[in-house]
Amino acid sequence: MFNKCEYIISAVSKKQFPNKTGLNEYVFLGRSNVGKSSLINAITNRKLLAHTSSKPGKTQAINFYLIDEKLYFVDVPGYGYASQSVSKRLDFGKYIESYLKNNPNLKIAFLLVDTKVGPTNDDILMYEYLKYLNINTTIIATKADKVGTTHLQKHIRNIKEKLGDDNLIITSSLRKQGIDKIIKLID
Repeated sequence: MFNKCEYIISAVSKKQFPNKTGLNEYVFLGRSNVGKSSLINAITNRKLLAHTSSKPGKTQAINFYLIDEKLYFVDVPGYGYASQSVSKRLDFGKYIESYLKNNPNLKIAFLLVDTKVGPTNDDILMYEYLKYLNINTTIIATKADKVGTTHLQKHIRNIKEKLGDDNLIITSSLRKQGIDKIIKLID
């Protein structure tokens, strides 16, 4: 689907944000190690566009990826990672807040939730914050391949009960499950 995908910048303040031309932006939010970078790679059909790690806390700034010179994917640091210092976690929160507030380019916030773990308290707080800011939000249940098919519906019900069922997409970056639905939303 996407021909030209390139990393642009890792920003830590609003003045570093690259989108001065008003292109649409799609942000990927979620706890550490939920699969934000993996999902970006799956959507763009690239293995190494967004750097991934099995160790939580890899993303330390807001990463901007220019897609076909038409839109941006934005990968933000994960929240809830206890091994980071309190001051570092607060800095991440400030980066994310400055990005989300009063951003006319932001079209959809994709809130990623681990299918097996379900929504954490931090996920619920982020969902409520996005709603408070009136940001169009789609919930993405990641790593569906890690849940056995007999238990999948139970986990989906859990997510829907805690976050509501509007715009829930079940995904697996490994199996490319749900990727077409995300691309359709972006299109």
